[in-house]
This record gives sequence, structure tokens and C-alpha cells, in this order.
Amino acid sequence: MGKGARKKGPKQASDRKPKVRDVFVGQPFEGLAAEPELIALREFVPSATAQLTLADGGDVTLGTVLPMAAAAFVRSDGRRYLGLQVQTRSSDISRDLGRSLKWLLDAKEGDVLGVPDTTTPPSADEHARLQDLLTPGAELDVTLHTDFGWWLPEDADATGDVAVSLERANAAIMPTERLGSGAYWVLAGEKAHLRWVRPEPENLLLQALARLSAAGELGLGEGSRYAGSFRAHGLLVPVWDLDPEAHAREWADAKDALGARLETALKSLDDEPLNATERRARDGLIGRQLTLR
Repeated sequence: MGKGARKKGPKQASDRKPKVRDVFVGQPFEGLAAEPELIALREFVPSATAQLTLADGGDVTLGTVLPMAAAAFVRSDGRRYLGLQVQTRSSDISRDLGRSLKWLLDAKEGDVLGVPDTTTPPSADEHARLQDLLTPGAELDVTLHTDFGWWLPEDADATGDVAVSLERANAAIMPTERLGSGAYWVLAGEKAHLRWVRPEPENLLLQALARLSAAGELGLGEGSRYAGSFRAHGLLVPVWDLDPEAHAREWADAKDALGARLETALKSLDDEPLNATERRARDGLIGRQLTLR
């Protein structure tokens, strides 16, 4: 027997758990009518709530940020909150949120889920994604708030860590107004923007935007300019710079008119492929990717 064979000896039983392959989900909210709204609330809307429509009933409020960035909690008056903006995530955000939602449905007053369950291996019969738990066709009726006072029951005072978290969260809020599904005016310091999460596939949306750009119809009027776009959870988010001196509502009609032009451009792509000028415009739009700060 050779030296190498003597060293190996009989194989020992391994205590290691079999490795589970967890596939990254690039578009976690696909299939939900509220997909653009969910992305906006998770990525850049500071303080907002919306009532969730659960497939099996139940009273749960979705919130952008919860105290100390918790995944979920039950307020002392029994109201249940699910948090979108959390600090940890797995390869599938929809599953993270679904697991937190299932925890919430069995939780008691005062219970807090600090972080979502991102480590339990997924199973075929788990049925814990948002798509399994929500009514897929339900939209979100979003309520924007100027602070995070909704963390507390009426007439209650924050104390301890919650008070500290509340003060920090209130200080970080940027003025925000909703102009439609997934479309938000945001005043970021000395600049104002329209950030608009669009539901269309990226390639089609870029072609439609390019068609408008080549025709000089991509703006929202005087005091605006197309700034670029960023990707968020599988969808493209075009961004326009706006005159910060104008009130958010002054852009509502222009945004709706742009939306109508965009819908027309999208429909025209079936019969009219981009021409050379429009293709150059598309290449220019692709190069204008933004990083959200």
C-alpha cells in the first residue's frame, strides 16, 4: 500500500449540510401589479405607508422604514407593519419580505422582527414570496408622510432606542410628492428630480425614450431636462432634473403628457423600427446611467 493510500484511511461521515443553490432573482416583484410602486418605496421614497391586500385576508401596513430599520413589528395598539427598507437581503427580496410577512401574521403586540430571514434555504413548498401572499392584481394606495410619527400610536411618545431612531429618520427625510404610480418628485438638496419607475422591459422602454428624444419630446417643459436612468430590481427608472423653485404639482400635467407620448412611442415600435437618428439617440441614453445617492 502506498504512503498516500495509508494516510487517507476509511472515509468518515460528514456533518456538512448539503449545499443549496440559491439563484439570484433580478426582478423580485415581477407579476405584481404594484411592482413599480414597491420598487419606488424600497429605493427612494423616504416615509410612506400603504395597506397590503393579502390573498387570505389580514390587516397589514407596508412601511418604507420601520424603527431601527426592523423587518416587521406589531405596534402596541395591534397594528402590524412590514418594512421595505432593511439592511440585509438574500438573493430574493420577495422571499425575504414574504417570510417577514408570515412572521408578522402570527406576532403579538410589541413583537419586533429585527432582520428578515435570509439564511434558511428555500424549499419548493415554502410559498413565502410576496407573489404567494398578496393579491397579484392589487395596486398600492400610498400615503406619504412628512415624518415618521406613524411609527407610534396616536398620543404616544417615543422613548429609548426608538426615540433616537425616530430623530435620525426624521432628519434624513427629503421632501417628496407622488405624481402617479411609481413616479415621485423629490427635492434633493438644491436639486429637484422626477424619478419614474417604468413597468416595461428595459429594451422596449429605451427604444421609446430614444424615439421621443430624437423628436425633441423627452422633456417636461421649461426648467426640465432628461438626466439619465438607473436600474432597480429589474426595471428601468428614468430621471428628469426639474426647476427646484417650482412646486411638485406644477409638473403633474407635464408628467401625464409625457406619459401619453411615451405610450404612443411604445405602441409605434411594433410597426416602425428605430431609424438611424433614433438608434444614435438610444445609444446616448444607454450611456447616461446614474448612481442614486
